[in-house]
Amino acid sequence: MGTYKDGTEEREDLKNMGKYRFLDDIAIADAAFCAEAESLEELFETCAQATFEVMADPKTIEHEYKEDVELAGETLEELLFDWLAELIYLKDLKSVLFGRFDIRIQKKDGYRLSASLWGEPIDQKKHKVKVDVKAVTYHLLQVKKTDDKWTAKVILDT
Repeated sequence: MGTYKDGTEEREDLKNMGKYRFLDDIAIADAAFCAEAESLEELFETCAQATFEVMADPKTIEHEYKEDVELAGETLEELLFDWLAELIYLKDLKSVLFGRFDIRIQKKDGYRLSASLWGEPIDQKKHKVKVDVKAVTYHLLQVKKTDDKWTAKVILDT
């Protein structure tokens, strides 16, 4: 884990999926982050991890409850938006925090995502709940492929 020029710290998951850092100067009333990973699936997993870290300490989330998700999108930005929106919807509907994600993405008539996610019911004390994420936004939403990595920029409405 390192520190960027602007003083923000990068976060790395224990299983080396990808990195993300929170962008305090992008959206004052919201939460914003940049994520990067070696594969598109890792990028979507990293974005999910960052989204749930806004809400709770990810180290406190056990993986006892499983949910499967299937989504499609014309663009990667649309697919990422729908993915994070679905996670927020499931969190609200079932009162569950997720901490583990197994994602497959195929390019076929746009993009298709199949994922399994694991988590557990929200426990205010155990999970050290920070803030509730209400929605993902399209504002500045970005997914890019560079020479050796995928990157994303996301703003969440809190």
